[in-house]
Amino acid sequence: MWSQVYNPLGSATLSTIAAAVPVVTLLFLIATGKVKAHVAAIIALAASLLVAIFIFTMPAGIALRAAALGALTGLFPIGWIIVNVIFLYRLTLEKGWFGLVQQSIGGITADRRLQLLLIAFSFGAFFEGASGFGTPVAVTGAILMGLGFSPLAAAGLSLIANTAPVAYGALGTPIQGLASVTGIDPFLLGAMVGRQLPVFSLIVPFWLIWAFAGFRGMMQIWPAILVCGVSFAVPQFLISNFINPWIVDIGAALCSMAALTLFLKVWQPAQIWTSPALRTKDESHLTAPPPVAPVAKGTPREIAWSWSPWIILSVIVAIWGTDAFKKIANGIYAPAFPVEGLHNLIEKVPPVVATPVKEGAVFVFSFLSYTGSGILLAAIISAIVMKFSPMRIVKAYGETIWVTRYSLITIAAMLAIGTLTRYSGIDATLGLAFAGTGFFYPFFGTLLGWLGVALTGSDTASNVLFGGLQKITAEQLGLSPILMSAANSSGGVMGKMIDAQSIVVASTATNWFGHEGTILRFVFWHSIALACLVGLYIMLQAYVWPFTAMVVH
Repeated sequence: MWSQVYNPLGSATLSTIAAAVPVVTLLFLIATGKVKAHVAAIIALAASLLVAIFIFTMPAGIALRAAALGALTGLFPIGWIIVNVIFLYRLTLEKGWFGLVQQSIGGITADRRLQLLLIAFSFGAFFEGASGFGTPVAVTGAILMGLGFSPLAAAGLSLIANTAPVAYGALGTPIQGLASVTGIDPFLLGAMVGRQLPVFSLIVPFWLIWAFAGFRGMMQIWPAILVCGVSFAVPQFLISNFINPWIVDIGAALCSMAALTLFLKVWQPAQIWTSPALRTKDESHLTAPPPVAPVAKGTPREIAWSWSPWIILSVIVAIWGTDAFKKIANGIYAPAFPVEGLHNLIEKVPPVVATPVKEGAVFVFSFLSYTGSGILLAAIISAIVMKFSPMRIVKAYGETIWVTRYSLITIAAMLAIGTLTRYSGIDATLGLAFAGTGFFYPFFGTLLGWLGVALTGSDTASNVLFGGLQKITAEQLGLSPILMSAANSSGGVMGKMIDAQSIVVASTATNWFGHEGTILRFVFWHSIALACLVGLYIMLQAYVWPFTAMVVH
């Protein structure tokens, strides 16, 4: 048995600096753009092992097993999702059906800004609600590329859009994870998050279009942005507070898509924005938009069929995300493998937890219930619908694995880092630094959730990681534990756009390999700014009337 050590250097400041080495190394190497993402991830993993073993006194054998468990978790289920989404996308691209999808969306609106609202925000939120774990960015990034958006626009804007729905992703999994470590009723936590995020569900669509088209370009379509945001935010509040936290995203996304589509039938902007590139300070390249490959006009029947792979995907992913299906699938096949030499051999101790707790380490290979398995089934059914031969399907799958090989290595290494920092207590040391901020804890506690997602790539993992700490610290400071536990989840959503796993998913979906640093530099300040806004809003809910009246009791 090894107990975690949170101040190994005898100085909170020095220990915090040491704990920050792995994540700073990773982000620095990716941001420079001079080191390929998979190489950067491997170097950062080596740094994590050195810090965990030689500074935090973690036994080497336990550290290596924790990293191996993380790498395996990176491949299943996350890498499994990416491979199969890209497989489906490449099939539709090869068949020419993606061009017809482009034509049909152009029929709703030719304006790139409005296409972003429909696809990146509303459609992406549906996939976040149904499956989460990288699926929304992979799907929307691929679709935007197919519509002719520049790689940076498709990748970066998909990441920014995939924020407001994250706290309720994968049918409320983050809320359930938060409830499991805090002991607070998930309905209360879901309701509290539902009194925080709707404000940002209004802000994010405006922010998204501003990041793409600039302030003037945003103001030209403000009525559509408002419709998109309001039709998402209002159902998000109502469903989370009066129904349950499991179907929030799906319900809000469907309302948003329907409302925006209907609104665009009666309103279009005076000027149509046709450039698929990001607006920068140097706008000379926007005077002549890059040509998009011509698409043959499809008949209504052909266009309807071109959407069938994505409809099949939506239906199957929605089914795969239900508890009923997961119980059936896991009852058929879901072997659990306790990791020898790691399982129950690590102990979390106060002040991170109230009483010492053993850390389990079990890999559950619930292959049938993995979202990626549902996506693979959708891809195979779609391939049959598109009349691909069995041999071509197999060959195309092999080609997809080859195309995504470096991304899979990167994701495995990223999750190895995240798992190692959790088992070694490195992340808890960073969390304790945030917890020592006193009166300003509502702000910095929110940023702790942001940091957790940036480190782990998952709002669920961040909630499991820091949920207990948030509750304990809130009680010590006389704050509402429901407020601060929910703040961990709400703040975490803004970290989703900069976590290395999401950035790799975005670069893979847009076939923009080797440009992860460019994507990170584009989204980084958006992430920090939005996270700080969430933190300020939580400060108001903690201390300032009438915002304090919004806190769930």
